[in-house]
Amino acid sequence: MKLATIKASSKDGNLAVVSKDLKRAILVPSIASTMQYALDNWQKLEPKLQEAYAQLNLGKVEGQFEFNEKAALSPLPRAYQFADASAYVNHVELVRKARGVIMPESFWHEPLFYQASSDKFLAPHENIPVKELSWGADFEAEIAVITDEVPLGATKAEAIPHIKLLMLVNDVSLRNLIPDELAKGFGFFQSKPASAFSPVAVTPDELGLAWDDQRVHLPLMVHFNTNLFGQPNAGVDMVFNFAELIAHVAKTRYLGAGSIIGSGTVSNYDKSLGSCCIVEKRMLEIIKDGAAITPYMQYGDNVRIEMFDQSGQSIFGAIDQKVVPY
Repeated sequence: MKLATIKASSKDGNLAVVSKDLKRAILVPSIASTMQYALDNWQKLEPKLQEAYAQLNLGKVEGQFEFNEKAALSPLPRAYQFADASAYVNHVELVRKARGVIMPESFWHEPLFYQASSDKFLAPHENIPVKELSWGADFEAEIAVITDEVPLGATKAEAIPHIKLLMLVNDVSLRNLIPDELAKGFGFFQSKPASAFSPVAVTPDELGLAWDDQRVHLPLMVHFNTNLFGQPNAGVDMVFNFAELIAHVAKTRYLGAGSIIGSGTVSNYDKSLGSCCIVEKRMLEIIKDGAAITPYMQYGDNVRIEMFDQSGQSIFGAIDQKVVPY
């Protein structure tokens, strides 16, 4: 099943069911008016949403309309929680290596997390506002899951059925603000502005065999100013799967329905596949040549993040954003 949130007068938009080929959609106010309402009542409403999805794909519903990604908000325009991880530990190791910092062994056994901003997400085709280019604006292409209610202390096995939807992420980072924030020993804040998510969120079954061991085994395509920047496989080199990430977050706290858990920047050891963020490319340049030459994003720069199935069909639609002055 594929779901989206269409822009409306309300900040939370209107929930829509989207066809498998992303060409048609239908609003479902009689089932759920918003994505959050659907997640709050998922057990009861999922069968009804699945039936609407099946009928839409057969072309047997009234009120369907052409699906326009530019009319979509992030699937959850705002969320009660967005916890973002660094599940691709080789990415963390690379960044620290370029800075001459040894990575603790514990990073391979316990995931890193930060509590991300979640009170307002950018729409998937919304501009990225940046006040100062000197802050070093960067994109980060990721995968995220949305959960229903997860009990405190849930184990990895218990976490699996709580994964209800998946989507893509552009976790915008202001790289030049990060070092001073981390030096304070209290984590990210100003260096992590609003993120954007893909136009469509999908249930795990939509990924078919690519959804295996709570990982997405498909390339994540990143284009920067129309040039292919990276296409690493999201299922490769992901040290902690989504069940493990959820269990880590739930160790000491309950997760409400609509909680978003991010994978962190997708990264492979095979660097011939490129990168999902600028800073990784810069770190490779430092390691190889002693200096970074690739600049961070400038005004007018465009980033596009998308994932395709084995037949070449876009699964989530595209995050397609331009950097503009704030």
